[in-house]
Parts: sequence; structure tokens; C-alpha cells
Amino acid sequence: MNSMQIMTPIGRLTLMESGGQLVQIRWRDPMVGDTSPLLVEAARQLTAYFAGHLRSFDLPLASPASPAANAARSAIMNVGYGRTQTYGELAVQTGTNPREVGQQCGANPLPIIVPCHRILPANGLGYYSGGDGPQTKAWLLALEGAVLL
Repeated sequence: MNSMQIMTPIGRLTLMESGGQLVQIRWRDPMVGDTSPLLVEAARQLTAYFAGHLRSFDLPLASPASPAANAARSAIMNVGYGRTQTYGELAVQTGTNPREVGQQCGANPLPIIVPCHRILPANGLGYYSGGDGPQTKAWLLALEGAVLL
């Protein structure tokens, strides 16, 4: 597995790649292996996103491990830049329940690129498993100019 670290406005991110696909983005983890052209491109796109110049990513992503994770990822990826949806709305789209959607968001291995920060409870901001939790989620939504529900 290859990795690369980048500094962002929300902290140090470790990007991980395997088999020509981005597999994980983690906060503060140590690097393993070497960098790769894919990781350099992912870093470039993330830097452009944080600068407000990129609204969607074009990177090869590792496939989710389960059909439920795949359905959740597809639904999350369809929530556009600066928009939000509720766990309940995504549950209807994926044929599950809001709790399952929340669990899939919390287990998302590719935060920011698979924008689980755009998924909210029916009221409030909710939890976020990355960075500094809800504070990081709020920062990402503010970057995108999202209006909270």
C-alpha cells in the first residue's frame, strides 16, 4: 500500500492507495509505503477543493466492501457540492433506514471525496467521524456554502 500526507485547513490527511485505486483517507495516521502518481493527483484535487476551485473529484476509488456500503456510497456521491440531505432521505433512496445510513457514513473510508459531511440528521449537524468531529463537518459545509437544514 502506498501513502502520502498533505496538510489541509482541517489538519493533516494521509491518503492511501492500493492497486491503482484510492482506498482510504485518514486524519493524522503515519505514512506507509511510497507515494504514487495517483496520490499526487488526489493531493492536487484535494488542494483545489480546499481552495474553493474544485466541486467534484475524478479519481479511481476502491469499491465498497458490501452491497449496503455500495448503495450508500452511490447515494452520497449524488448529493451535490453545497447541498445536504438527511439520513432519512438517503434511507428512502437506498431502501434502508436512517440508522444504517448513519453507520455507512461513519464507516466511510474516503471522507471528503465521498462527501458524507453533506448528510445530516433531520435537525442539527449530527456526528462526523473525521478530524475534530462536528466542527470539521461544519467547516466543510461552510467551505461549500451549504445551507443547513
